[in-house]
Amino acid sequence: MTAFSTAREIRDAIVTGKASAVEFARAALARIDQTNPTLNAFNHVVAERAIAQATLIDQRRAAGATLGPLAGVPVALKDNLCVKGVRTTASSKILDTFHPPYSATVVDKLESAGAVIVGKTNCDEFAMGSSNENSAYGPVRNPWAPDRTPGGSSGGSAAAVAAQCVPLALGSDTGGSIRQPASFCGVVGLKPTYGRVSRYGLLAFASSLDQIGPFTRTVGDAALALSALSGHDPMDSTSSPEAVPDFTSALTGNVRGVRIGVPRAFVAEGVDDAVRRAFADALSVLRDAGATLVDVDLPHARYAIPVYYLICTAEASSNLARYDGVKYGHRAATSRDETLTTMYSRTRDEGFGAEVKRRIMLGTYVLSAGYYDAFYLKALQVRTLLRQDYARALEQAEVIVMPTSPIPPFKLGEKTDDPLQMYLADIFTVSVNLAGLPGVSVPCGFTEGAARLPIGVQVIGRMFDEATMLRVADAYERATPWAGCIAPL
Repeated sequence: MTAFSTAREIRDAIVTGKASAVEFARAALARIDQTNPTLNAFNHVVAERAIAQATLIDQRRAAGATLGPLAGVPVALKDNLCVKGVRTTASSKILDTFHPPYSATVVDKLESAGAVIVGKTNCDEFAMGSSNENSAYGPVRNPWAPDRTPGGSSGGSAAAVAAQCVPLALGSDTGGSIRQPASFCGVVGLKPTYGRVSRYGLLAFASSLDQIGPFTRTVGDAALALSALSGHDPMDSTSSPEAVPDFTSALTGNVRGVRIGVPRAFVAEGVDDAVRRAFADALSVLRDAGATLVDVDLPHARYAIPVYYLICTAEASSNLARYDGVKYGHRAATSRDETLTTMYSRTRDEGFGAEVKRRIMLGTYVLSAGYYDAFYLKALQVRTLLRQDYARALEQAEVIVMPTSPIPPFKLGEKTDDPLQMYLADIFTVSVNLAGLPGVSVPCGFTEGAARLPIGVQVIGRMFDEATMLRVADAYERATPWAGCIAPL
């Protein structure tokens, strides 16, 4: 975008008067115009709003006002985050004309910190997907290889950061939807502890799993963003009152003596050779930096995929019942003599895509009489066992490290006819959501050959201990060259 590529550098340039917020906003908008015809990362851009916000920041600086920690930083938002008066669709036809009357708490926090919102990014419909191919507005393409998926469901936000459209974008993570796209696009993606960041204004998918978090190019920027986004919100009953530390102060670069748990049995099968090599190299880097590697066991993690897809679909079937064509959003045309039930059915059939329908039907089934105990209740019980596994492992180690995804970015269309294979690509991420823990994916290398596809490694922390998790991720980033690698697009 410019010589000042990170959020921190942009903020410092604006605060010191070396550049203006308007200059950075225009540069971001120009880069979006340049790349979006290929990537399809943005559903819509709010150019006039962005320039107006940037102008106000420049005026405040000229008046001598103290600027916020994200002053002038261009930011993109996943299109399931409400912004007052700005079209918000969750990449679904059913919300194609929806303009929220309020903004999400995270949007208010970003703007209070001085960030400049430039647009809404494409995603899998209602955040349901692992490849960003379930969008009503077409798939997003990976900036490293346009024939490959950027990951999902927050693929547009990941691609926007990887393509240097913005240094910071927000996504949501229900079962890996921040970390997996971050891995596929070679950027940093952070899922906070459940409750650390308010979900108010996030279009709900699975309320006990959803979390909002940032995509950035560096761990330092992720820490800066998390500090701005975190904190108790009375508008979200699941928001935690836990104190918010200065996450950037934790980035000492020193991990000497830190115990890092490695679930070797869990990651032994089904992992691509390139991912396996990159993961082994990452462990060596951390060991050489002074960390201690400790074997840990997650015996119930292999059940995470079926447990996740029972719980998340059950919650989705409840959350998406509100889209009925009555209150807001798309409404199917019906004749005078047709029933209300017919209108509901037509509206939802026209408005929802195939994957959303699949999950609603599965969720409704597992909640139905005669199947609740056998499926949904059993999944909740195994979820408790998963949480206990992680609690025991994190008594032996401060963090756990594993690959973010078992495979590198796959080709668009490669898995669309086999939903199970698509779901299995999330095996290393979903259990973190089920346990409510924080996780961050950082780049850890590339596949060999001409394709040169990004690979990510995941650091998982104790509940509300994002500081230690980020310290380990930052130390790894400092010891490797991957943060400086730029997508060719």
